[in-house]
Amino acid sequence: MTTRDASAATGLLVVEGQNDQHLVLHLCRQAEPELVNGFDFHDAQGITSVINSVRNFVIQPGLTGVGFVLDGDETPREHWRQVIDRIAVAYPDMRLPPAPEPNGTIVPEDSDMGSPRIGIWVMPDNQTAGELEDFVVQMIPAGDLVWPRSQDYIEGIPATARKFEDNKITKSQVHAWLAARRFPGLMGVAVRDGDLNVSGPLSQTFLAWLNRLFG
Repeated sequence: MTTRDASAATGLLVVEGQNDQHLVLHLCRQAEPELVNGFDFHDAQGITSVINSVRNFVIQPGLTGVGFVLDGDETPREHWRQVIDRIAVAYPDMRLPPAPEPNGTIVPEDSDMGSPRIGIWVMPDNQTAGELEDFVVQMIPAGDLVWPRSQDYIEGIPATARKFEDNKITKSQVHAWLAARRFPGLMGVAVRDGDLNVSGPLSQTFLAWLNRLFG
């Protein structure tokens, strides 16, 4: 769990790792400072652990809302389905959505079942393949002078010298861009320092999802 003081929090956001937690925390602090008081974090340390933890967290007493943020990678619909399937194991009679919502899935709380409000966000946008960095790239300000150079740098690496897969090019470009920050490599700090734009459509949609889940 995060070390911040969130003793009054009745919500829990389960994430894949520290990068996700740090980014969400600073995104909230920049754009919705009151929202962050309504939930705590659990770092599951990997996508498999996020998925495997679903059943235990959705039946945990005392939570009014629990959310799961995980990468879509190459199979966003399958990752979403794996979360839904585990919710169904916990609550066999619950009516669950047949497909992910573009604006983030919210399953309403059910007092009869004793279930909390449940949220699912599959990075980057609940629809397309990708991961956290594909979310972050949409926060890089238009006209940023470093971003095209970061793209060119990664694209210019010969295929024989690359240590990353083709589907990780955006991730590599984002981290090349982060290397030019005041504190290199930290996405959350780039938000805190104003290097990433928190007012874009995707980040605002994500914040709206958090508000529906924990607000």
